[in-house]
Amino acid sequence: MKLAQTHSFKAHIIGWSSLFIMTLSLLGCGLLPEKIDETKTWNADRLYQEAKDQQNEGNYARAIELFEKLEARYPYGRYAQQSQIEIAYTYYKDNEPAQSTAAADRFIRLHPNHPSVDYIYYLKGLVNFNDDLGYLGAISKQDLSERDPKAAREAFDSFKELTSRFPNSKYAPDAQARMKYLVNALAAYEVHVAKYYMKRKAYLAAANRSQDVVKNYSQTPAVEAALEVLVEAYHELGMNDLRDDAKRVLAKNFPKNTKVTNAKVQGKAWYQW
Repeated sequence: MKLAQTHSFKAHIIGWSSLFIMTLSLLGCGLLPEKIDETKTWNADRLYQEAKDQQNEGNYARAIELFEKLEARYPYGRYAQQSQIEIAYTYYKDNEPAQSTAAADRFIRLHPNHPSVDYIYYLKGLVNFNDDLGYLGAISKQDLSERDPKAAREAFDSFKELTSRFPNSKYAPDAQARMKYLVNALAAYEVHVAKYYMKRKAYLAAANRSQDVVKNYSQTPAVEAALEVLVEAYHELGMNDLRDDAKRVLAKNFPKNTKVTNAKVQGKAWYQW
């Protein structure tokens, strides 16, 4: 009998405790203050100015939040369109290339004839240009075969679209200069990959890479190095006729090439050293 009373008492206490905790939780929810949106009464001008201030101060997450509110509250007119541009730019400043590109693509899709669409193409180019500048501008210790120049090619495509569609844009001259840099960098990248293959005795792969540079990047400084690799690769493959052809092209186009001049002095080809 006492044991039954003890179990009944414990169950009673547990029940009251659960009810007490539940009551406190409900009261707590009611007592917590609701989050107040301080921008609720702001007009479009104030929202935009505050977003720009946050952007200039480097508070990019807050700036994007405000630009998104501005677009949502004023979906028609210049503020919505300008907010879309600013969102793409702010993501770019915040080193978020994927979000910046997505925002830029959205703007192009919604406003293909907007007066600032040339800037959006330029911004898309900048996003990928800066994303790839690190390894294309300076070769690091990472294996060259592991690098993917996709971003550089996408940057080139964006700049090309800009200069083709808007040749008189104020952004066109800079885009053209960056395109030239990208072409040179991509050619240099291909040569480095070819040399990487040479070190690993993958001579056919090295020859193919070098041929691509000579064919597709014929106006770049990397052609000279590509021809050097081509001569060596053909020599290792035993393709003597192709080797001699490549050697003649190298000597004709780059008579001051050190390997050509040294070969004349030594009386022996460098690839036979």
